Amino acid sequence: MSSRRLLPDPFTLALLATVVLASLLPCRGELAQTFDVITDAAIALLFFLHGAKLPRSAIMQGLAHWRLHLTVFAGTFVLFPLLGLALRPLGHALLTPDLYLGLLFVCALPSTVQSSIAFTSIAGGNVPAAVVSASMSNLIGIALTPLLVGLLLATRGGGASWHGVLDIVLQLLLPFALGHGARRWIGGWIDRHKPVLGYTDRGTILLVVYTAFSAAVVAGLWRDTPLSALLSTLAMCGLLLALMMPVLTWAARRLGFSREDEITIVFCGSKKSMASGIPMAKILFAGQLGGLGALVLPLMIFHQLQLMVCAVVARRYAARGVRRVGEDDREAD
Repeated sequence: MSSRRLLPDPFTLALLATVVLASLLPCRGELAQTFDVITDAAIALLFFLHGAKLPRSAIMQGLAHWRLHLTVFAGTFVLFPLLGLALRPLGHALLTPDLYLGLLFVCALPSTVQSSIAFTSIAGGNVPAAVVSASMSNLIGIALTPLLVGLLLATRGGGASWHGVLDIVLQLLLPFALGHGARRWIGGWIDRHKPVLGYTDRGTILLVVYTAFSAAVVAGLWRDTPLSALLSTLAMCGLLLALMMPVLTWAARRLGFSREDEITIVFCGSKKSMASGIPMAKILFAGQLGGLGALVLPLMIFHQLQLMVCAVVARRYAARGVRRVGEDDREAD
């Protein structure tokens, strides 16, 4: 495993640069309001394009391999939230309230799409199932994540407003549905220009991060968040991954899935989407803009950590697959 694969990718470096920019030159007043309007428009466009990208056949195929998708769904939307609640004593002891709130939010998010599919492919897993499972997770997450957030945060006496569910429908689900409905006219163009969606993804996230951290810096984020809490957030995110991936591996084997399906379950069920999560956070926690920077910090940390860990795990799966093929060839001879 090359050490270069453990280095931050260009987008992570762009995120870090955005945080630094917001810390040194935060937007304020009317400029901040302008950025908010631009960000809302970019989020709507992002989900419109995601809807246009998803073929109807992918939704229908999701019904065919239902046991695998149900297992991924259970890991993403059941086991993760339960672990987040189980870690509450540690969270209260080590993290600030906003950072622990952000950790709970991570636990309620859907899976990633691009990296889940990429790591499944590298490891030699069931790529078609990963495409369907990750896509369905994001589609279901648009509706389910706000409900989970409301339930999780109700257990700690506060958090997101249930009114945010309606905002999610209007700002995310409606553009997504409109985009999916428009696929018959623009789907071909979207498929031919996939980099456009990637730039929209990344540009929207950077916009949200800049506005969120600007508001947080103005409200005293770095003054009120001790370094020990940031290091503890890294440790808590690592603990979540360290618990989730072995449990998903064990569950896949106990349920009798093939090696290829096990790989898909491990990579689709253990990851969380920053592309969906940061826009959702902006809407769900709109009344807490001063703390939004701290709320998305755990997601940014978890995102980078999951990429680094899954890169190592995918390579090990791939190496074991090569060894197994070699052994089978020798036995055949």
